[in-house]
Amino acid sequence: MVGSSRMLVVVALAAITTGCGGPSGDQEVPVTVPTSITVTSPAFAAGEAIPLDYTCDGAGRIPSLAWSEVPDDTGALALVVDDPDAPSGTFIHWVVLDLPAETRGLPDGRLPAGTAQALNSGGRVGWYPPCPPRGTHRYRFTVHALSRATGVPDGAPLERALAAIRGFAVASGTLEGTYSR
Repeated sequence: MVGSSRMLVVVALAAITTGCGGPSGDQEVPVTVPTSITVTSPAFAAGEAIPLDYTCDGAGRIPSLAWSEVPDDTGALALVVDDPDAPSGTFIHWVVLDLPAETRGLPDGRLPAGTAQALNSGGRVGWYPPCPPRGTHRYRFTVHALSRATGVPDGAPLERALAAIRGFAVASGTLEGTYSR
């Protein structure tokens, strides 16, 4: 969304869960920011199925992402990939922090120098490919413009990373894809 279509919305960031289908420690925490950022991928269109190659049933690759309409005063960027349809609550698949403000995409998931990755809901650092236990799940790739870098180190706990994003978010945008096994 751009220009006059900027409006305030609730962007849900989830706190830690112990895994897709595992016990729930989930807690949605709303953040209200303008949705000015447009997020796209050459791998799949908004609302469409994520190709097998990017899932646990394929190679588990990270889809390339691109974004635009980032506010001029952005100090850093963050990326959160989540599944709001996980049986025990939202499952966080990937958290990337402190992307340089001028970054406009991640070709093949390659991260620029200086970025950090927090633990995901599976308890690992890095990308956790879509792997729903049953049914069709939605996967949200949300780019957050931050007022400044978070300073959160690589391997930080998920809750700490999400709290930092909530504290510094000034704009966001989401690309949503689906996957079913």
